[in-house]
Amino acid sequence: MRPAYPPPQHAQERPNYPPTSRTPSGNSNIPPQQQPIYQNPAFASPRPQAGSNFIMVDTTTPPPGFFPRVRSQSPQSITYSDSEVSDASFFQRPLPAHIRIPANLPTLQQPNPLAQPSDSARPLRPATSYALMNPSSERTNLGHTKIVMLLLSEMWIVNLAFIIGGTWLKSFYLGDLQQYDDYNLWGISCYWKLGLLFPLPYTLICFFGLTLPFRTPKFLDFSGEKRRRLDNLYILTVTKGDNREAVYRAWNAHKHLEGLHPAIRIHVLTDEPYFFEGINCYTCPKSFSTTSSKYKARALEWYRQTMRFSEHDWVLHLDEESVIDDESVRRILDFIHYEKEYHFGQGIILYNQYKYWSNWIFTVADALRVGDDVSRFQLQYTYFHRPVFGAHGSFLLTNGLVENAVTWDLGSLTEDYQFAMKAWDRGFRCGKISGIVREQSPLDLVGFMKQRRRWYVGIRRLPNFLPKIWAFFWSLSIISLFASVASIALGFEFHFGTPRWMAVLIDFNFMNFVYLYVLGIFLQDLDKGVNPLIMILRIPLTVVVQFIAVVLEGFSVMYGILFPPADFDVIKK
Repeated sequence: MRPAYPPPQHAQERPNYPPTSRTPSGNSNIPPQQQPIYQNPAFASPRPQAGSNFIMVDTTTPPPGFFPRVRSQSPQSITYSDSEVSDASFFQRPLPAHIRIPANLPTLQQPNPLAQPSDSARPLRPATSYALMNPSSERTNLGHTKIVMLLLSEMWIVNLAFIIGGTWLKSFYLGDLQQYDDYNLWGISCYWKLGLLFPLPYTLICFFGLTLPFRTPKFLDFSGEKRRRLDNLYILTVTKGDNREAVYRAWNAHKHLEGLHPAIRIHVLTDEPYFFEGINCYTCPKSFSTTSSKYKARALEWYRQTMRFSEHDWVLHLDEESVIDDESVRRILDFIHYEKEYHFGQGIILYNQYKYWSNWIFTVADALRVGDDVSRFQLQYTYFHRPVFGAHGSFLLTNGLVENAVTWDLGSLTEDYQFAMKAWDRGFRCGKISGIVREQSPLDLVGFMKQRRRWYVGIRRLPNFLPKIWAFFWSLSIISLFASVASIALGFEFHFGTPRWMAVLIDFNFMNFVYLYVLGIFLQDLDKGVNPLIMILRIPLTVVVQFIAVVLEGFSVMYGILFPPADFDVIKK
């Protein structure tokens, strides 16, 4: 049973205390030597531990622009409505031994040079929360999260039956039609079909992810468990800001979420000069600079330093086209409250929010990413609890402790992947969130190619060992693409048999890829509430269009190898 959350509060009921009035759980009268440790390295004086190069720090200063929702009207006796006073950090709580916080993390200089942007009439942050002031009757953050999760909880056996059954059917029942050979271990056709075996590591990983039980609310029971303390959940939409329609679209989709729980804050992060009145807009000034990061990572680093996170704060990172529904936010709250061993996590991303099926090729191409989330990333977050395959930059839920330990001063084309790897290096673990975020596929071929190219080159350039391994297998997809073309072309002219052992492995790869694409489309149609007849008709269409999508994916890798990007590419959506 999910615990009952406090009833929504209207915006006018949220007192607008000055920032200095935030004193968690009324501990302002505790002597300094007994103040709790909040693990916020960014805005505190370090206190080195004996015999260690790492520090634990104490921060009780609130972030600028913090608007607490509290029970008491007295700034000296604030108690958060979802905190348990007995576990509200009245005592010092040292970190587990496996989590490390490095010393000398970057902080904003004092006096703060970012007090105003270059346009002095324009503020950096809102003066108050606008989320519940003008409630909208129309909801755009809609979906069928419960139905999708209910289906995924039972899908593992369907996945197993489809892949194994399809492989057997193609390799043995239809094997004679394809001239499979039981008497030779090698043949002439093996030379050009060998490239079709290169995706085997990827398909094996996806196969295990698909056939192991999926973590859904059906398997979660938090009754009787003590909640982890939560002070703030920042639902942060990150955008450059030049697409005004996208900014207000994201804001209107999410602003009502502040009524779900007292800790929720809806923020929009932009780059100067794009500041939007009437919304909770935080604008990264042009004067702010970091050692390595640019663009999105630079803005996130400014936001981190500005907000001064504690270990009781969480940030949900969303892209400008991302939309999350109420049910998924409740799942995030469950994750924060009860999954105490994890400090960051992700769920499923669908690509059916806007202009779904407006372009068949890109819709089917992104269906593979959905299949990736319910297979490879499900294996990572549900069973490994380490980001062995990296992380997405959207639907990334992070604890303030992780944000301060890793920071966003990264300097990579794939800052999300690098962030996850550094968090793993610091000793943090990740978990699966039983929720869904909905996004949009690229609109044109140039945007699609640049997006894939940035991912490929960014992962390949990371210094860690695992990203280089995955980038290497990604590079082999080019050979697999040419091997597929050669097999089809030469098969019409030369009728050479294929050894059965090789045929089984090739067919296993084929059935995995077909199923990942079909499953991705099926889940998105189900979430979108598509007519069942249309859902059935789209299955064979997906099988056909996926061949075009595979070719485009291979060309994107070639594009990245021949013309690597010099900088971050922002695609139009």
